[in-house]
Amino acid sequence: LGVRGIARDLAAAGMGRLSPLDTTPIEGRFRSPIAIHIEDRKACPLFLGRHIRGLKNGPSPHWLRERLEAIGLRPISALVDITNFLTFDVNRPLHVFDAGKVTGDLAVRFARRGEKLLALNGREYELDPEITAIADDVGVQSLGGVIGGEPTACTETTTEVFVEAALFDPIRTAATGRRLEIISDARYRFERGVDPAFVGPGLEIATRLILELCGGEASEVVVAGAAPDWQREYLLRPERLAGLGGLHVPPAESRAILETLGCTISEAAAEHRGSLRVEPPSWRGDIEGEADLVEEVLRVKGYDEIPAVPLPRETVISRPAIDARRRRAELVRRTLASRGLTEAVTFSFISSRVAELFGGGKPELRLVNPISAELDAMRPSALPGLVEAARHNADRGFPDAALFELGPAYRDDTPEGQLTVAAGLRAGRLGPRDWRQPPGEPDLYDAKADALAALAAMGAPVDNIQTADDPPPWFHPGRAGALRLGPSLLAHFGELHPDVLDAFEVKGPVAAFEVFLDAVPLPRAGRGKPPLKLSVFQPVERDFAFIVDRDLPAETLLRAARGVDRKLVSEIRMFDVYEGKGLPDGKKSLAISVVLQPQEATLTDSEIDAFSKRLVVAVEKATGGTLRS
Repeated sequence: LGVRGIARDLAAAGMGRLSPLDTTPIEGRFRSPIAIHIEDRKACPLFLGRHIRGLKNGPSPHWLRERLEAIGLRPISALVDITNFLTFDVNRPLHVFDAGKVTGDLAVRFARRGEKLLALNGREYELDPEITAIADDVGVQSLGGVIGGEPTACTETTTEVFVEAALFDPIRTAATGRRLEIISDARYRFERGVDPAFVGPGLEIATRLILELCGGEASEVVVAGAAPDWQREYLLRPERLAGLGGLHVPPAESRAILETLGCTISEAAAEHRGSLRVEPPSWRGDIEGEADLVEEVLRVKGYDEIPAVPLPRETVISRPAIDARRRRAELVRRTLASRGLTEAVTFSFISSRVAELFGGGKPELRLVNPISAELDAMRPSALPGLVEAARHNADRGFPDAALFELGPAYRDDTPEGQLTVAAGLRAGRLGPRDWRQPPGEPDLYDAKADALAALAAMGAPVDNIQTADDPPPWFHPGRAGALRLGPSLLAHFGELHPDVLDAFEVKGPVAAFEVFLDAVPLPRAGRGKPPLKLSVFQPVERDFAFIVDRDLPAETLLRAARGVDRKLVSEIRMFDVYEGKGLPDGKKSLAISVVLQPQEATLTDSEIDAFSKRLVVAVEKATGGTLRS
């Protein structure tokens, strides 16, 4: 993450020579009046400091300002510019305290509840005990590895400074930055790991620059803690370059590349003759095994040197690239898009507060290290992200939304608890404004139609699916339902509960659905769709109306009608529901249209009448209703 690292790679590739750094120690002229104390060595294993007095802080010289401006940084003053320059040049983050504003010694400790810091970015942060703080006798003056504080910042009047060069725990640094939403160059480097052996040399380089540009005299180096043990050794077998990377590189060339990258090489023992014992340098904490060494050699050698080798073909017949489950998911995606819904991709992380609204928020689904305080739980449903997207669009002048998403939802932390779902919603108007007919609002029937279309695309037996009135609590009671195939739950649909919409600050109604793809049984092997048979005979359409109890589900009537003669009936659909004048109290009229499609001969009147009688008997027996005259 520094210019020197890029230069080292270029030198390893044969493009020039890496110049050595001058890290000669600066002799201290006095003892530093500021000492350092570390309370937790895990948070900060090593802290070096140096007091410099009698300096004059002013504008940086032209060469330093020019280099900073070339990478988009604004020169501020010599002291600040030196720390910024070394951060980018040699990947050594530093911080400079105005020593005249520091009271007593500096202590690296956890922040205490209620403490605050006015940071260099002008914002004040409230701290908690999970944050690594650098404090004097007055209070917190800096956040370790993240950002400095305004009270001890250097200005044009600064005449003495205390230079900090330290190591901070990457995980705690990242957690602090995320919790406080601070993005800094120091945090970016510390959370990825910096060179543990370059803390002292980095401080010497900074001291030399400060003395050259600002004058003054330096104290002895103050040391607290010790550098962690970073030495490690791996065996690199020559055949692994071809086995893992597909390219044979002679051992001598591999050795030269690794040595140029800073590795220490020695010959392996007799039982590993021809292999290399490699000790990665301190600045390469990412090298953790033989495979990483192979990668280092190949990237310097050049990936374009790896020859293209065709894979052997086991058969001349190509195999399908995707299995049945993935194919079904693509069919669902295309079907929902064809119904006018736009695909969205939202986070699988949501806030715990929102997760609880959708039946989630279990402790095992809470994230240990969330990327944001508002994204700290795995989603139990794909609907929260879609509702948030609809709200986001409405706030920007696009209130009409028709969205869907295919993705995971999580019931628990087991593999079986991860579900693949297709969720969607419709909000606002269902169409453009028109003088002939005003656009309607989405309701549960729109959501049900979308869910059934998705199930039909997967090959589910839609005619056998039952509608139940037991939706989950985040749907509107009485305006939602569930789709089941026997005991299996296939989908939820309906209008979202007003309390859910209020929590998202979304104007209703919002009709939504969620289909559980894994719950739909896969077709049996060898059983595909039957070939399409087009009849040359004229279809016959007949209408029937039945008077039934008001509470009777229409699905009961449709299922009874479909079971009369499946070979003869090509379509049954309901086209009218009536309640009111002319009907007894507690009754309603359901009207269906039945299309008969003969395959062998034109239907006669007697055959049509016989079918009609069988249908009426079947419906009356199943519903307890009567044929409406």
